[in-house]
This record gives sequence, C-alpha cells and structure tokens, in this order.
Amino acid sequence: MTVSDDPSAGSRWSAADTVAGFSQSPPNATLIQFAAQAMPAGGGRLLDIGCGAGRNAVPIAQLGWEVLGLDLSMPMLRAAAARTRVEQLSGCVRLALARMDALPVADRCVDFVVAHGIWNLARSAAEFRAAVREAARVARPGAALFVFTFSRNTLPPHVQPVGGEPFVFTEFSGEPQVFLTAEQLGLEMHAAGFAPDTAAPLQEHNLPRPGTLRTGKVPVIYEALFRRVP
Repeated sequence: MTVSDDPSAGSRWSAADTVAGFSQSPPNATLIQFAAQAMPAGGGRLLDIGCGAGRNAVPIAQLGWEVLGLDLSMPMLRAAAARTRVEQLSGCVRLALARMDALPVADRCVDFVVAHGIWNLARSAAEFRAAVREAARVARPGAALFVFTFSRNTLPPHVQPVGGEPFVFTEFSGEPQVFLTAEQLGLEMHAAGFAPDTAAPLQEHNLPRPGTLRTGKVPVIYEALFRRVP
C-alpha cells in the first residue's frame, strides 16, 4: 500500500518517531499474564484492536495464541509485520487495516478481545459504543475482554465534556477523547453484553494522590477484564 492508503497519514499515529516509540514499548505485563491463563485447550483466537507496532500481539502469539492485529496506521502495521518476521511468528499473527467500529471479523469467532488504549481514541460516544458492540459481536460466549482505557480522573472535576457528549473531552490532547468514570465503564460494558470478571477486578493506574496537582501529561488508566455474557 502507498501512503495515500493510510487513513492515519499526517497524524501522530503514523509519524516515524511515534512508530519507533511504540516499536520499543514493552508489552502490558497484566495482559500477558491474563493471556497465558486464558488460553483454551488446543489453542485460541485473539483479536488485538489497535495493535500498533505489535507490542502485545507478538508476545501473545509467542504464548501460542492465533492473533489478528488491527490498526488504522499503515506504518504501525508495517512495524508490527517486521517484528513478527524477526520473531518468526508470521504464521501466527495476521495484520489488517481496520477501524475499531467496523471489524473485518466473523460473528462469535474470537476467544479473547484486547482493547488496549484504543477505545479512548473514539471521538464521540456513538463511535465508542459502536466499537464496543463490534467487540461483543465477534466474541464467543464466555470470551475474555481486556480493557485498557482512560479514566475520568485524568481530568479535573470541573472540566465538562464536549457539548452533547456524556464522556468525550478535549482538554487532555486538544482532540476529542473518551474519559470514563468507573460506573460509566461498567454500564457501557454491560449494555454491550460484557460482565466483569471477578477474578480480575478493575484497577486504576496513575491516580494522583489526594492533595497533589494533576499535570495533565500522564493519563489515569482503567485496566479490567470482562467476559462475554452467553
């Protein structure tokens, strides 16, 4: 594909320095642990939505998963492909250009869905909800869902969402992004057909200590595991 085929051309997600940074980023240790524990007997299919340069997709494939990684940045996908070749995992990892709200995946065929730092990039509640519904569509009953997304606690309490939106804000980066409360995250997952996995309760990372100032540079992150309700 040429640069003109890259939907993210001109954005920071296709910038060379961003791609290089993601290429060197370590995998999410909690996710890798979950993936190792959740492997079905005989192997399983894992969908990595917004896989970037393969920081999670490649280590997960090394565990034995059949991985499909999706992203909207061609430079990120090329970096992920290069990494799979180096690790000799080309037969275990497939990569495709796709939107988070239009997954090129059949219904109920995935054993594990990973939404790591992707749904927070939705520019509206409608886009966010469409993406979550797509994840629910492709997930088998009982499939795991790993969510890593922005917390509302990233932003000061007085900040208001974009007009007409329940949880989309522009204060963090200047671009519309999703910041959810724990209650909102739970409700949105429930509405799509996902229930919390009690074996892995919701965690909130980078939460400022009481009395400290928010710098706005480091997002507060929710990390949680859900299961597709049969």
